[in-house]
Amino acid sequence: MGLEGIGKILIGGAVVLLVVGGIFLLLGRFGVDRLPGDLTFRRGNFTLYFPIGLMILLSIVGTIVLNIILRR
Repeated sequence: MGLEGIGKILIGGAVVLLVVGGIFLLLGRFGVDRLPGDLTFRRGNFTLYFPIGLMILLSIVGTIVLNIILRR
């Protein structure tokens, strides 16, 4: 793989990150950032947030999209 191939991979990865970032921005505007199953621990000035519900939702959506795209 030459430099041209690596350049195409890097550009493709940047486009994917751009799309995923846009999706996260839209989900935040629609209030999907706090789903049932998300864990939040607060102790003094420290807050720890585990978005388990959001990770499960994104995993399901990603699996469906990839199955549709990669189906032959």
